[in-house]
Amino acid sequence: MAAQFGRRLYRGAATTAVAAAAVAALSASQAPGSPLVAADGEHASTGAATPAEQGGGGGGVSGDSPYYTDLPPLNTPDKPGSSAELPVTGPAESGIPASVLAAYKKAERTVAGTDAACRLPWQLLAAIGKVESGQARGGRVDAQGTTLSPILGPALDGNGFALIKDTDNGVYDGDRTHDRAVGPMQFIPSTWAVWGQDGNGDGRKDPNNVYDAALAAGHYLCAGSRDLSTATDLDRAVLSYNHSDVYLRTVRSWFTYYNRGTHEVPDGTGVLPTGPTSRNPGSARPSGGPSATPSPTPSPSKTPKPGGTPKPGGSTKPTNPSKPSPEPSKPGDPGKPPTTTPTPEPSPSESVTELKNTGTGTLTATAGGTFDGDIKVRAGDADGDPVAKASVTFTVTGDTDTRFGGGAKSVTVKTAADGTASAPLLHAGEKTGEFTVRATVDGTSVATSFKATVTARQADALTRTGTTELTAVAGQTFDDITVAATYKGEAAAKVAVTATMITDGDEPAENDKGPYCTDDDGNPVRSIVLTTEPDGSLKLPKFYADGPAGTYKLRLTAEGGATLVIELTVEERPDPAAS
Repeated sequence: MAAQFGRRLYRGAATTAVAAAAVAALSASQAPGSPLVAADGEHASTGAATPAEQGGGGGGVSGDSPYYTDLPPLNTPDKPGSSAELPVTGPAESGIPASVLAAYKKAERTVAGTDAACRLPWQLLAAIGKVESGQARGGRVDAQGTTLSPILGPALDGNGFALIKDTDNGVYDGDRTHDRAVGPMQFIPSTWAVWGQDGNGDGRKDPNNVYDAALAAGHYLCAGSRDLSTATDLDRAVLSYNHSDVYLRTVRSWFTYYNRGTHEVPDGTGVLPTGPTSRNPGSARPSGGPSATPSPTPSPSKTPKPGGTPKPGGSTKPTNPSKPSPEPSKPGDPGKPPTTTPTPEPSPSESVTELKNTGTGTLTATAGGTFDGDIKVRAGDADGDPVAKASVTFTVTGDTDTRFGGGAKSVTVKTAADGTASAPLLHAGEKTGEFTVRATVDGTSVATSFKATVTARQADALTRTGTTELTAVAGQTFDDITVAATYKGEAAAKVAVTATMITDGDEPAENDKGPYCTDDDGNPVRSIVLTTEPDGSLKLPKFYADGPAGTYKLRLTAEGGATLVIELTVEERPDPAAS
């Protein structure tokens, strides 16, 4: 028997019994002892997220908008512990639209590259996306991942929802009076202004784009020092998105379901929550409140401030409490009765008093290459003990185009249990010279720096690739001259090579006589700087025979010290009278 609740539930006492039944069904379907499922009551004491953790203040993401409370089938798509990547078959509810699924997985990879300690699973994004918008209305998105029509929540006018006056002049939600939750992950505009991301690389941050929204949600869930592989931090993250017990359990149920198996379905064919009273997300009119959704008139939401703790045994009303906006809630705000604010737990970063180099050696790389070794630091407190989960930001400074993997100039990494944090690998740019990598503990003045140097691309050998003797009659041109540059036996690409006509003797100098080539303006020159091709090859410009008859020397010198001398013989022009 599948536990399906085909309603879009709103807050109010009328839905308490239904929500309780949903929670009971869900609890019965979860495997006891799962590390990703909190024990009964666990979230009541540990699930609240502090404003500092949320990084934004106020409420959650969607500003108290309604959400889907349908639960997944009790018959899961696969046995626990088996593959989470099923073939394109299986229960319809386990199918996720292709673009939406790709967005979740891309967000997981991106966040792993900047905040690996968070351990964000894409299945959590999928669970929230299911509950917030039915996976972007079953995947109704275009080729770039943007929804085909807006997905808008009701006007947040305080009438059953949070009161949030317009913050975006209607740019995202079309409402210049009140804010509305927008897009597949249901961000209110004021929250999007803080957390918005460009997930598809088109240069825009659009809450209606599933790639942008999924990445923003990933960063939001990882705020602070959360490790989402632990049940406590995962609960905190979900509750920071929407501080509701029913919301947490609903998201948890889909998270468990998707972890046991999913498959990809074409865009636009995903399963939507069913039921005659389900509101179609996006049907809300830009100028009014919720439309096409009959519901009892809810009383103003009495919602604990983010950071508060649900009372054990308290009301189980499915109140979708206020989600974070960039401004913290203050006692006396409309629709948010004053509550006692508990003292927030100190951030791990606040206890760091020292940041030490733990074995980082000389940082040198050839242009275009990767720096050897890690940039590694250790965070310690006043007693010299290691500090775990502190946020350390590594930043490349100075006149350089060197970057971390993915082109980032700055990355933030959480310290491990031993207090250490390592920056991602540095990739040298083409600009040579010295620069600095600075490591700073977020929110503090504790920092340390590392000097790094990019050297020019090098060649340790130059070899002429032709064997024909280079001879030309004065006034004519020599055959093409080609060489190959290598470094440690491999092709040396983009290496600077200087070609110069030189004099004989123990201390040769540039020769002002003999063969020459021309510069870009057509002027004769006897010294020119060239660059090897990606395969290490180099074709010299056309050389003209000139000067008295004789043999002249052309010296090639590569960055890195490799040299090659090529002889050019000039023959006298035949005397026409002699013939």
